[in-house]
Amino acid sequence: MRSSNTSHSRPLARCLALGWLVGVALLFAPAALAVDPARAISQYVRDRWGPDQGFPRGPVYAISQTPDGYLWIGTEAGLVRFDGLNFRLIRGKSMPVGSVLGLTEDGEGNLWVRMAGPTLLRYRDGVFTDAMARLGMPYSNLTVMSRAPNGGVVLARLEDGAVLYHRGRFDAIAAATPLARSPVLSIAQASDGDVWMGTRDAGLFRVHGDRVAALNNGLPDMKVNCLLPEEDGRLWVGTDNGLALWDGARLTAGGKPAEVNRFQALALVRDRDSNIWVGTDAHGLIRVNAQGAAYVNRLNGSGEAITALFEDREGNLWIGSSNGIERLRDSAFVTYSSPEGVPADGSHPIFVDSEGRAWFAPVAGGLWWLKDGKHGQVTAGGVGKDVVYSITGANGELWLGRQRGGLTRLTSAAGAAVAKTYTRADGLAHDSVYSVYLSRDGAVWAGTLGGGVSRFHAGKFTNFTAADGLASNTVASILEGADGTMWFATPTGLSALSKGRWRSYAMEDGLPSANVNSLFEDSHGVLWAGTAAGLASFRDGTGFQPHKDVPAALREQILGIGEDHSGWLWMATSSHVVRVQRDKLLNGSLADGDVREYGLADGLRGVEGVKRHRSVVSDSRGRIWFSMNAGISMVDPARLTNSTPAIVRIHTIDADGDLADIRGPARIPGGKRRITLHYDGLSLSIPERVRYRYRLDGFDRDWSDPVAAREAVYTNLAPAKYRFRVIASNPDGVWNSEEADLEFEIAPLFWQAWWFRMGIVLAVAFAIVFLYQYRLHDLTRQLNLRFEERLAERTRIAQELHDTLLQGFLSASMQLHIVAEKVAEDSPAKPPLNRVLQLMGQVIEEGRNAVRGLRSSQSKSLDLEQAFCQIQQETAAGAAAEFRVITEGQLRPLHPVLRDDIYRIGREALVNAFRHSKAESIEVEIDYGSREFRLLVRDNGCGIEPGVLKSGREGHWGLPGMRERAENIGAQLNLWSSAAAGTEVILSVPAQIAYQAGVTKSRWRWLGRPKSRQNGGNE
Repeated sequence: MRSSNTSHSRPLARCLALGWLVGVALLFAPAALAVDPARAISQYVRDRWGPDQGFPRGPVYAISQTPDGYLWIGTEAGLVRFDGLNFRLIRGKSMPVGSVLGLTEDGEGNLWVRMAGPTLLRYRDGVFTDAMARLGMPYSNLTVMSRAPNGGVVLARLEDGAVLYHRGRFDAIAAATPLARSPVLSIAQASDGDVWMGTRDAGLFRVHGDRVAALNNGLPDMKVNCLLPEEDGRLWVGTDNGLALWDGARLTAGGKPAEVNRFQALALVRDRDSNIWVGTDAHGLIRVNAQGAAYVNRLNGSGEAITALFEDREGNLWIGSSNGIERLRDSAFVTYSSPEGVPADGSHPIFVDSEGRAWFAPVAGGLWWLKDGKHGQVTAGGVGKDVVYSITGANGELWLGRQRGGLTRLTSAAGAAVAKTYTRADGLAHDSVYSVYLSRDGAVWAGTLGGGVSRFHAGKFTNFTAADGLASNTVASILEGADGTMWFATPTGLSALSKGRWRSYAMEDGLPSANVNSLFEDSHGVLWAGTAAGLASFRDGTGFQPHKDVPAALREQILGIGEDHSGWLWMATSSHVVRVQRDKLLNGSLADGDVREYGLADGLRGVEGVKRHRSVVSDSRGRIWFSMNAGISMVDPARLTNSTPAIVRIHTIDADGDLADIRGPARIPGGKRRITLHYDGLSLSIPERVRYRYRLDGFDRDWSDPVAAREAVYTNLAPAKYRFRVIASNPDGVWNSEEADLEFEIAPLFWQAWWFRMGIVLAVAFAIVFLYQYRLHDLTRQLNLRFEERLAERTRIAQELHDTLLQGFLSASMQLHIVAEKVAEDSPAKPPLNRVLQLMGQVIEEGRNAVRGLRSSQSKSLDLEQAFCQIQQETAAGAAAEFRVITEGQLRPLHPVLRDDIYRIGREALVNAFRHSKAESIEVEIDYGSREFRLLVRDNGCGIEPGVLKSGREGHWGLPGMRERAENIGAQLNLWSSAAAGTEVILSVPAQIAYQAGVTKSRWRWLGRPKSRQNGGNE
């Protein structure tokens, strides 16, 4: 029986406790709170992590966050770091194994870690240090610590009372004696400098200056588990028997019976919206604010004690229990459906009046209102038994379009709803009214499902149908433009009525689809049409502009459109809720962050829009209301503008799986093929939505596209210095302005080093020079062999000519002389015989000259210069031209055969110049260079025709013969000619070929280059 009574009395006690909490909240809450009163406990987004999700074993004793964005969790298993996706149990030489009982982050960015026993660690920049030993704090057992208002840390020691750490030093602030030797379980410093301490069994103490006083009058229990100071000097006190509030003068218990508030308050935290959150033993989580108190019973599904509470920099509430952690997140949307007692069967039309009351109608029938979390139903005029398709209103009245009941006007009289209904009997086009619109002149437009549209004004109906110019008799949406034009959306097109004239628009006029669902005119007078295949806009009377180059969500069926005060368009589609930047959408310049999609993680309970005349509306406060398939959702865009940016951090770099040290510029050994950089974008709200853009300076030309992966992989990077940069966007698409960067260098392999490559280049160059010299030597040897063979052949021919032909001619000449002497002078045979003798003499002389030419000459190379000087005398033409021969360089003996060919090439060039150039000046330049022998013949005459210069004159073999001789001796012959400047013939012969063996290059280089010598042609 006793157990039964206890079981039945517990709900009653809980209700009484809740009532007391409401009274306390209303009595002591500040006058102005930045809290959303419409948000119910059930509308927070809750997530849980336990051992099955990678969380180490509990229980959780403390939670904190460092400036780098990581969440730190003190557990029975040790210290855990959480980046929003992964848990890491910290292990290392500087981090001892053991339970972490307390965590506090100070104003300097240090994380203080209190462990069991006399161990206090300070963490900074990835390093744990022993704070007691480093800062000169005596050996002591710490029982509790918390952050001070000035950014310091307040600590309680079992033996020595309380101390304050600030700017590198510890100062004692309370002795242990006044605390009656009772361990301190909670400690906090108020904004006025007073330090409050709650003990295990001695109650509450306040340290004011040098005095320590016990304040236990009105305390529910002497065991004080947690303290929460307010900025106005008040103090919340959590005990084993509920809460107490210090108002600056006394502790208040609210006059409750002792048996009512029977729960252990184990943790307290105040969020940015001024909500007070209380973690209890087995009663779950309690929220207290100016609107009352609410239980979040069994938040984690197990009824476990809540041992730690913490609000992070993004406003998420973290809850630690005996077997894991949970996150309570304030979502972007507030949704009202079945958990709040609101019908949520979908397909609600919605309207918000001037008082901020939202009106909606379920599919099951009836009319409902919703304001500040409260709701009610209207059933007047038979509305409760009919389906309401559309709602509009102004000046304290509502107009309803009904499924069967026509058009109904609702007004209020003496606090009761009064209904007046109009049907076909009153002149309405059809009793099924799908869309209702109130125009600026006070007329009510009713679009029906089969009878066209009716205009009700001054108590009379005027009907318009397809016969009058309406695109269809089924009207889905109605809108009045800024210029007074009435627009009507139908399944077969969009119709406009202006100054009594009708015009219809279809796909050929720019609409993505003729099936138009919704109409909206924004603050700039742009008309937006939501169709079954996307969005179109109409401005300046220029026609509709389809928007095709947009995200896929905007190419779906657009069911509702609204606008906030910042110029963003909000849309409900067949499967998305989308926010888009209006101006950039119009200009076709959408970029990252200009389009944002919302889903279940944002507080929506469904993402499918509904097809009604108005399913997306905005109220006077700028909030956007959506009618969705799973309830009525509301978003306040003003709460989205100050979104906290993600903190991006590069934490590791590995090369083929080997981690590199990044405490300085990282150096990676050569030969690594796969470089992976790992980074985090710390945003704990919805980490799955964090996006990254990165760039590797020295490799990438631009930033990457936004990606969700937390690593960047590069393969086969060349040895060089690189700088990796990465930025991140938070879940709301806001990109951080500060980037994380990491410099690293890939060392070259020995064959990639500059000295190795330079050696390879030099080796190749030496090899090329060697091959060139070898080839040149081989060619020289072959030419010398050919020259020797030719010289021997010429000598043999000269000997044979001399021994045979010339001897025969001489014998014949002698016989003819004998005969000629015997012939009388007056004989007729005498003259012919003399002529034969003369011819014989010429032939013999020419033969001797030929023999001399065939034999090798031992004369010096100076003969070449003299030979060229005699050519002008040998030719009758060109005698008037100025002629000179110039010799440069140290004289060197030429190969005999090659010298004769050089002479014949030069002679042919000179003879041509004398005979055909009509030049005033002709020069020959002979250059005995160390690298080549060069012969230059130039004149300033009339030049050579291009065709003749290229292939020679038909029947003449001078130019082709010159080229053939040059080719035979391994020389290069270049001919240049111009009618205005004359002709140049340049013959170049490599030194190895031109000069006789035995004359070294070094000798001629050492001798230097002598002055030039000039010989006139007449000398």
